[in-house]
Order: sequence, then C-alpha cells, then structure tokens
Amino acid sequence: MAKHKPTATKDTYLYFAYGSNMSSERLRGRTPSAISLGRARLPGYALRWHKLGRDGSGKCDIDPSDAPGVVVWGVLYEINRTEKGGLDAVEGLGVGYDEHAVRVETDTVVCEAVTYKAKPDKIDAALRPLDWYKAHVIRGATEHGLPAEYVRRIAAVHVRYPEE
Repeated sequence: MAKHKPTATKDTYLYFAYGSNMSSERLRGRTPSAISLGRARLPGYALRWHKLGRDGSGKCDIDPSDAPGVVVWGVLYEINRTEKGGLDAVEGLGVGYDEHAVRVETDTVVCEAVTYKAKPDKIDAALRPLDWYKAHVIRGATEHGLPAEYVRRIAAVHVRYPEE
C-alpha cells in the first residue's frame, strides 16, 4: 500500500520501475532522492526480457498486450526532478529505451507515471538476462511484496551467465 497519495510536484516526478530498478538499493544508487510509494501494477502490458542491453544480454521491457488479466507489477517511486537526467542516462534514454507515460494502479489510487520502454530496434526475443540482473529484479520484487505467483514467474526465467 502506498505510504502517501502518489502525486508529482514541480520538484518531483513519479517513476514506475518494473525491472532491476525495483530494488531500492539499486535505484537509490542512481537517484538518491527516490522514495518508494509502494507496489503498483500496469494492466494491459506483459513483462518481457527482450531489450538488448549494452552487455548483449536481455533486460526487462513492457510489452502491450490485450490478453485478459495481463499485468506488469512494479514499484512506484517519487524522485526529485533534478536527478532525472542521471537516470535517463543510465537507462539509455533515446538509445535503448524511450520514455513512456503510463497509468498505474496502487492498492489505493490510479495515477500517471513515467517509465522506460525499449526502442523497437533494440528488441530481440531470443535474448536472456544475465544471472546478476535477474537477481536485482527478484530482490526488488520481494522487497516490495509483489504477488508470490508473479515473483515465481520471474524466478523461472532462464538466464545466461557472464562467461557464456
């Protein structure tokens, strides 16, 4: 449940993290002001691991889906706007990901947030995530109490190891 009503201000913005940035430790290393507002869901999207990372492995992406009941779970964060450029750079905005406005649902409200979506030319369905990357995703999912079945599906994703 959200700690307070999720609203952006002139000084902050709302960010929906669904991949490795769900981990508070990882995200705060990139944006120290990040405050978790709790878990959130993005209906009408599926989680994919098909975004080509700089290291050649698969990174998380959201993929629109009209299948009934499909949802991506993640974490809603409030972040200081002065840190957005740094997060954009780490996420490869304009190179690997584009910014995407989404409507997410917390346990109490529906709100607008920004997230990142893979650029079409950076998608390859054959990619697999590296083991350490998937570990960040699982860490964030469990830290924020995402549904157990959703965490099990993340854990079942096949990985590749750096030496492969």
